[in-house]
Parts: sequence; C-alpha cells; structure tokens
Amino acid sequence: MAAPETQGVVSRLGEEGDGSSSGGGGVGYEDSGDCILEPLSLPESPGGTTTLEGSPSVPCIFCEEHFPVAEHDKLLKHMIIEHKIVIADIKLVADFQRYILYWKKRFTEQPITDFCSVIRINSTAPLEEQDNYFLLCDVLPEDRVLREELQKQKLKEILEQQQQERNDTNFHGVCMFCSEEFLGNRSLLLNHMAREHAFNIGLPDNIVNCNEFLCTLQKKLDNLQCLYCERTFRDKNTLKDHMRKKQHRRINPKNREYDRFYVINYLELGKSWEEVQLEDDGDLLDHQEDDWSDWEEHPLSAVCLFCEKQAETIEKLYVHMEDAHEFDILKIKSELGLNFYQQVKLVNFIRRQVHQCKCYGCHMKFKSKADLRAHMEEAKHTSLLPERKTWDQLEYYFPTYENDTLLCTLSDSESDLTSQEQSENVPVISEDTSKLHALKQSSILNQLLLQECLKN
Repeated sequence: MAAPETQGVVSRLGEEGDGSSSGGGGVGYEDSGDCILEPLSLPESPGGTTTLEGSPSVPCIFCEEHFPVAEHDKLLKHMIIEHKIVIADIKLVADFQRYILYWKKRFTEQPITDFCSVIRINSTAPLEEQDNYFLLCDVLPEDRVLREELQKQKLKEILEQQQQERNDTNFHGVCMFCSEEFLGNRSLLLNHMAREHAFNIGLPDNIVNCNEFLCTLQKKLDNLQCLYCERTFRDKNTLKDHMRKKQHRRINPKNREYDRFYVINYLELGKSWEEVQLEDDGDLLDHQEDDWSDWEEHPLSAVCLFCEKQAETIEKLYVHMEDAHEFDILKIKSELGLNFYQQVKLVNFIRRQVHQCKCYGCHMKFKSKADLRAHMEEAKHTSLLPERKTWDQLEYYFPTYENDTLLCTLSDSESDLTSQEQSENVPVISEDTSKLHALKQSSILNQLLLQECLKN
C-alpha cells in the first residue's frame, strides 16, 4: 500500500518543482542537478503519510479555512461557532492532523447525520431560536477504530524515535546549570544533571524527543521561570537561589506540556502516565502473595570522591580510591579518630571542593574536574587534608549531593559512639518529666538561658 502513495508524493513534488523553476531568482530545471551536493531522501513516516508531516496547517472539516497545527484549539472553536460540530475527547486523539483529514474526506462522501449525534439546544424556545449541534465521538465504531489506529501508528513512530535516540552517539548538549558540554549519547548529559545537580527528569530510556525536551526546559530557564512552581523571577541569581532553597530542581508533574516527552504516555489509548501507574499498583494489590523468594536485592552504587568511578560495594570503592588516587579513607579515619558525623562532614567537604574544581591541599582553582584531578594526583594533594577546623563545620552536615550513597555506607558502629563519649567525657543525664512544674524551675536549660542573657 505504501508504494502507490509514495509514487503519488513523488509525482506531486515533481509537479511543484516544475512550477517553481519558472519563478524569478529560482534555480532552473536544467541547472538544479548541479546544486545537489549530497544524497537526498524524502521524509519517512510509517503508513505512507509523508504529505501530512510536512503540512504546516490543518484544514476545517467543512470549509477552506486553515489553522496552524500547533493552534488546533482555534480550529475547534471555528468548527463549533461556524459549523456547530463538537468533537469529544479531542485530547485523546493521537494525531489530530490525520484525524481531521480523515473526517473531512468522509463528510464529503456521506451526510454528517450518518456519523454524528444531533443535539438540539433551546428545545422549549420558539422554532426560530432552536438550533442543532453535531457531536462526533468514539461511540461511533468507525471513530473508535480510527482513534485506535492513530494510536498504534503514533506508538510505532515514538518507539522508533526512542530507539534512534538510544543508539545515537552524535548527541551534543550543554548542561543547563553549569554549562558543561557533552558529546556522545544523551544519557551522559541526563545522568550528569541528575548526579551533579540533583535534577532528574527520568531515566534516559523512558524519554523521547530529548532535544526538544531540553530546549523546552532551557527556554523556561532563559525566561527566568522556575521549572517546578513556574513562577517568574526578576533575574537569574534569584531564580537559582529559589530553585536551590525550595528544592525546585525538578519539573512540574501536573504540566501536561511535558507528557509528550515520556514513552509511557503513548502506551494506551486515552490514558496518561498517572492512570497507567495507578492500574499497575492496583494489579499488585490484587495479586499479593506472601512468597518473597523472587526478591532480588540490587546493590547500591557508590561514586568515587575524585572521579566518576562507581563500585557496587564500599570495599571496592575504598580499594579504587587508594590505588587510583592514594586516598585511604579508612587510614584517615583511624589516624584522626573520626566518628560517624565527622566522616560525613569530611566527605561532604571533599565533594564540595571537587565540585567547585578547587584543590583543598593548595587552594588552587581549575577549569575542569579533569584538570583538578591531574593536579592533585601529580602533587600528591589527595591525602593532604587541611586543618580539622576547615572541614569540621556545621555546614558540612548537609550533603553536597542528595543521592550520595557513600554517606550511607560510612561506619557508625557502637565502638565509634563509645570512643566518642569517652574522649569527650560529657555525661548525659535524662530529666524527670513526671513533674513538669518542678522541672521548669530546676531544668539546666533555665540556667543556660540566664547565662546567655547575661552575656548579651
């Protein structure tokens, strides 16, 4: 079936080419061959619908009015006002352009009443004030089949596009937060933004039309708009502080503009990702079993402090950091007598310094992490920690990266807590809360408050 349609497209293109060659300033037919410097190919689309993809507008079903594809709401409004036809659940139509073209052709073959339900308004009013509207919906079997076929074609196109993007190694993108460039596969950029900036829009394999998605997000940031709450700010620094403090480094899940970039929204006719997920959860609840024998524990993946190396176990990561970077975290912990919280602060301190491309041994700043890493390894600065007061600060209780698995694997054994109590020698005695009135009078907190007031 595709061959005759393709021939028709080629013939029409040839006719249009002959007509345009006679215009002023154009390239003549005889000379046109010399201007082609690379192989040409027609736009491909499943089902032989090449002509539809290149069309810039959609026609009205009943008249010659045309509207841009992106402004189909205007076309629907026009058809309601001028032709009194309403299309139900238009948002569930996978391909609006093909849908309209199909029914435009069918309405020229048969009267509208053969397809649409008639709705009479003002039925109790005088006859001249009454009017009829026509409803086109999927109750009509032909309409239902059309919608299902369009959904299947759209899903096929989306899966082909997704597979092409998964295999593409010529992707070029720039991080929206640090302007670092990435070449190769799109997953490099998406994983970087998730790991380095806690901005996760989903797994790369779940996303389609990635370039358009990233351009949409970048345009919003350029317009000083928060991606989550979608408020607009006066300058870039204010927007940046807002997204960081409010933890708005994520997209708004209620914004349907993003639905077209996720494969899950194309899987079933008329169902969004939320409805698909609710159905999946319902299936799990209906088929609960007590047998957990098929449960598979997925190992945690911790990232090196100095490079992108990941390891499935903390032991392997420690060995890597010692061999590759001469950084023995266990030895440092032992020599400095670090308890769990001090280890947390040290890890967060190093993470922040490396993220800012600063050497904590000599305080030099570099253009990239690769330059920093080369310097620290050459100068042996990885194990040259600054004084304890530099990194043993309250600010480093907060993780530099929210998904830092290394923090969850640090030692917090009872021996650490015992040694901490012995070294600090601070007795902890609980207060009796059974008599609150007496406690308010004798509590040590009152004494501390009084001392603080006297100091001030």
